[in-house]
Amino acid sequence: MTRDSAAVKRPTEPKSSAEDVVQTFLQSIDSGKRSEKPYRHWSLADCLPADTLEDVLVLPFEAPSLEGVSGKRELHNNTRKYFDVDNRKAFPVCEAVAQAFQDKRVTSHIEKVFGTDLSGTYLRMEFAQDIDGFWLEPHTDLGVKAFTMLLYLSRDPSHADLGTDIYNADKTHASRSPFAPNAAMIFVPGDNTYHGFEKRPIEGVRTSLIINYVTDEWRAREQLAFPDQPIA
Repeated sequence: MTRDSAAVKRPTEPKSSAEDVVQTFLQSIDSGKRSEKPYRHWSLADCLPADTLEDVLVLPFEAPSLEGVSGKRELHNNTRKYFDVDNRKAFPVCEAVAQAFQDKRVTSHIEKVFGTDLSGTYLRMEFAQDIDGFWLEPHTDLGVKAFTMLLYLSRDPSHADLGTDIYNADKTHASRSPFAPNAAMIFVPGDNTYHGFEKRPIEGVRTSLIINYVTDEWRAREQLAFPDQPIA
């Protein structure tokens, strides 16, 4: 299964540096739009430099088969991909993006704008590739996640209606975030932050980057970008 991007040779250096990612993302935060219903969340655009988005889209990770099972991402833990220690070493763009989101300027601005405390948390970045048949039941992310950012990547025009589904506290459907490449939905997990993905047709591969800061209670340390470096 291939994504909407063509296979190319992996660059030896990222087209945009970690510093470029920092500056672009900080500007994106400051231009974001906040919504209060059904819970506080933000919509961002132009989150990454265009060159960085291009490099991420051509990462040579195959979209895994669902094998007829969906509803929770953890059902497929053995095939999930992360900007982890190994992939940071292997792919310069993974290193650049991870270093940017580990940067104190970014974490401090996240704390200030979104009202969360990242002290002692760890960066976790999942490269998600969803194919037809994928769906997610409503869930809150409450627990060990102190911040959730769903960064949409794929550029297929048919993906315009593949944004995250947002639910009321009683799990009835409230709205759907707009899906556009390099746009994102952000929220601080709480007991009412229900979100998911209603099953609907997916052409090709719905690609996104799921960015969390998780507490020290996170058991799967191999998923973390910097497992020995908590946010100061």
